[in-house]
Amino acid sequence: MITKLAVYEPPFIVDDSRSPIPDGYLTELSQLVAGCRSGDAVKMFMRFVGTPAIFTAVMPLTPVWPKLKAVAPTLPYDIEIVQDHQRGTPLEAAEWAAVKVPALVASGGKSPAWMTNATRALAGALPDARYRTVPGQNHMVKPQAIAPVLTEFFLSD
Repeated sequence: MITKLAVYEPPFIVDDSRSPIPDGYLTELSQLVAGCRSGDAVKMFMRFVGTPAIFTAVMPLTPVWPKLKAVAPTLPYDIEIVQDHQRGTPLEAAEWAAVKVPALVASGGKSPAWMTNATRALAGALPDARYRTVPGQNHMVKPQAIAPVLTEFFLSD
């Protein structure tokens, strides 16, 4: 049984602080994966999440590229789960009302506004949530930065 929940920067787009997911995005991504074009699927995903073009261009030359291509078939599943909350519309509290456990909803102090806005929106939509900013962090939060925040939350009453 889950008694507490922690969430770090859910990939939601809840306002106009960034462009919403394009119409047909999931279909196109799924077609790339189905057509054995994993590299193109990864690049498409990287562009959507805001990876700078120079990094997207260089990534195929790095040792991590085969690993990224290997997980490309999971990308359509990820998008299927979150796409309804990537349309630039506010979260509805009624949708989250069933989450009755205490929740920690955190974002990094150096994260882009759209991620912070989404994280704050989720904290506001959950019935029993605390919002925390992890100073100096972005979406790639360092374990040593988030560990004390999680420890404090999970050990508190």
